[in-house]
Parts: sequence; C-alpha cells; structure tokens
Amino acid sequence: MATTDAPPLPSAAAPARNIFAELLSKYGLFAVLLALPVFYGIKDLRDQGDLSPLATNIFQGLSNGSIWALIAVGYTLVYGIIELINFAHGENFMIGSFVSAGLWGTLGLTLATGPLGLVLGLLLTLIVAMVTCGSLNVMIEKVAYRPLRSAPKLAPLITAVGFSFILQNVGLLWLGGSPAGVPDLLRAQDEVATIIGIRVQRADILAILVTIPLVIAMVTFINKSRLGKAMRATAQDPDAARLQGINVDTTISLTFLIGGMLAGAAGLIYALYQTTIWFFQGFQAGLIAFTAAVMGGIGNLKGAVLGGLIIGVIQQISDSRIGSEWTPAIVFGYLVLVMVFRPQGLIGEETREAG
Repeated sequence: MATTDAPPLPSAAAPARNIFAELLSKYGLFAVLLALPVFYGIKDLRDQGDLSPLATNIFQGLSNGSIWALIAVGYTLVYGIIELINFAHGENFMIGSFVSAGLWGTLGLTLATGPLGLVLGLLLTLIVAMVTCGSLNVMIEKVAYRPLRSAPKLAPLITAVGFSFILQNVGLLWLGGSPAGVPDLLRAQDEVATIIGIRVQRADILAILVTIPLVIAMVTFINKSRLGKAMRATAQDPDAARLQGINVDTTISLTFLIGGMLAGAAGLIYALYQTTIWFFQGFQAGLIAFTAAVMGGIGNLKGAVLGGLIIGVIQQISDSRIGSEWTPAIVFGYLVLVMVFRPQGLIGEETREAG
C-alpha cells in the first residue's frame, strides 16, 4: 500500500523563536540605548548604594552633547535642503573655535573686571564667532556648491571634502600643529553647585545657556517666519518653490548662514569648555556630529539634537567608566546597532520626496 509523507510537526521552539524575534524588533532599540546607563546604574547601586555618579555622568554628557547637537543641526539643515553632506562643516566649527579663542583672549582679559564684564565679553565673542562662521559657510556655498548644483552628486561631495582640507590647513597655518590653550577666565571646571548629587560645573551652565536659546530660536524661525517657511518649501520641492516666487538661491544661502552660525556658537562653547583647541578638532567633531545626525534621522532637526545628546552621554559614560581609548568604538558600535534596528534613524529621516 502506498503511503504519503505526513507533514512535519511544528517545532516546539518555533513559537519561542517568534516571540523572541517580535520582542527584539519592538524593544531591541530601547535595550541598546539603555544598555550602558542601566549596567552602570546597577553597578553603582551594588557598589555604593548611590546613583549620583551615573546622574553626574548623564548630566555632563548632555552638556557636552549639546556641542555635537549644534554642529549636527548644521549638517542636517544643509542635507535637508540640497541633499548634500557638507563635510567642510566640521572645519567651519574649528574656525569658530579659533576665532572665539583669539577674541576671548582679548575681550575677556580686557573686560574681566567682574561678572558683568565677562558676560559682555562672552556675548560679543559669541556674536563675532557666529557671524564669521555663518559668512564663511555662505561663501563656501556660493563658490563651491552653487556652480555644481546641477552636476552629479559626487562632484559637490568631493568639493566639500576638498574645502574641508583647505580649512584644515588654514587652521594649521593659524595656530600650528600643536594644541593651543585658551584663557580659562570662566574657570570652566569649577563646581557651582551640587543638585541631588549631580555636580554642576560652570562649563555645563555655559553649554546649556548657549545651546537651548539658540535651538529654540532656530526652530521658531523655521516654523513661524516667512523665510523659514520658504526654507521648508525649498527642502520639499525646489522647483515648486521657485514657481511660487521663492528665491531658491537666497533660501539656500540662508540655510548655510544659519548652519554656519550654529557651528560658530558650538566653536565658542568647545573652546571655553575644553580650554584647548587645535587644527584637527574639526574632523573629529564633524564625524561625531554627522554620526549624531544619522542616528537621529538625517534631515530631521529634532533627530539631530537628540542624536547629539545621546552621543554626548555615551561618550561621557565611556570616558569615565571604560576608558577614552574605547569611546570611538563604542559610539560607532551604538550607531551600527541603531541602524540595524531602525535604519531611518531614531525619529526618522526627512528627505526630499521623489516625484
């Protein structure tokens, strides 16, 4: 008698594998992001019975990450409007640090007669750094990127890399190849207060007081102003924006101006936060900020800020707990894992619609 093969019985492990895969896809990203804080939080509770060391790491990471957030916003603004990775942006930030250090060494020492003098010197230095970097970014756009706007995308990309090296060598000629010190008139590492176990330093206050108003002002400008609406329209469809009477060239220049100004502000914070500057800092900062923009969702302003803050926290925990030599590997390991679980970034990309 002929027999037919019976269908294989379902494996008992199959439902378990399906449940595990579902949980991994749903909660894997949260597990990745919380891995370091949770691990060291448990360790602190076990060893010291206190979470204040971890809280201090997170707070200082957020203040340090605000620098990367400002730079990342410049990357994501330019990418969102012309779909170009402006690799010269990191070196623009470096120029902002150099301008801030030079001017702060003059204005700060001249006006260091009290808190009011220091604040005035800081404000003037911030304005000059932002205007300088914004103007430099607009010049780069007009000279290097605008003539190549209709060229294949590889051409402006290579041009951006070329301008990055040009500015890097400007920094090398400016201050030489060795790191240079910045007058620490603010006494950046002095502790101001301890709040619920978190040690607050002057550098942290500087970073927060500069970053938060600038980000709020930028978001308000883009969402509420006429020029901001023109920027969003140009980012969505340049041809349609042109038909509506929007000057696309002026709008793109405005985008580069805003991005450069934020890089200048980040340069000031970095110079006074680290009290050391050198010509190669733009490459490292640009790479970290670009990573933050991709992690958050390239073209998404909120994603750029979120990515910068997360990377700042990861760096701070790694530097203080694991070792600074491992920090770059850990940061990019986080990026790889985030991309695996969410390829569009934490919040999602905002790129131009094809059509």
